[in-house]
Amino acid sequence: MRGDRAVVAPSVIEARELRRALAGFPTGVTVVTACNAAGQIAGVTVNSFCSVSLAPPLLLWCLSKTAPSCGVFTDASHFAIHVLAADQQHLSKRFSSPSTDKFAGLEFDTGLGRAPIIGGAVATFECRHVQQHDGGDHLILIGEVERYNYSERHPLLFHAGDYDIPAKSR
Repeated sequence: MRGDRAVVAPSVIEARELRRALAGFPTGVTVVTACNAAGQIAGVTVNSFCSVSLAPPLLLWCLSKTAPSCGVFTDASHFAIHVLAADQQHLSKRFSSPSTDKFAGLEFDTGLGRAPIIGGAVATFECRHVQQHDGGDHLILIGEVERYNYSERHPLLFHAGDYDIPAKSR
């Protein structure tokens, strides 16, 4: 077909082209937050999030090993995953940008394990950190859902390198 890209052997995969190919898969946008034993809070925008199991209720998400907040997340007993609503692009941008205090001026509650809870999300999952695995340049963090809430709001989506608001919420 015209416009298709050739598939190449794994030894010659170029990261930028692979990223472009992966961008064809629309994803939801989440912000994951945590607080470690020292009281440091962290938050990061993540689109690598999925359900692993319903019994027990397990979720996973992936974090770059080079993220400045990596130590907070790996040391925290709990984390909270917030599925952002279509009108929460500003939160996605806030938590994906470098900043010494991503929570400055932001109202939030405190959840399990003292993880910050941001209001207005489509769904929020408060998870006990149960496992982590090596995943190349990322860590795969698995949490057991201990508390959650959800609404009927429309989610914020990301596709082809940009935000994509669902037609129903426009």
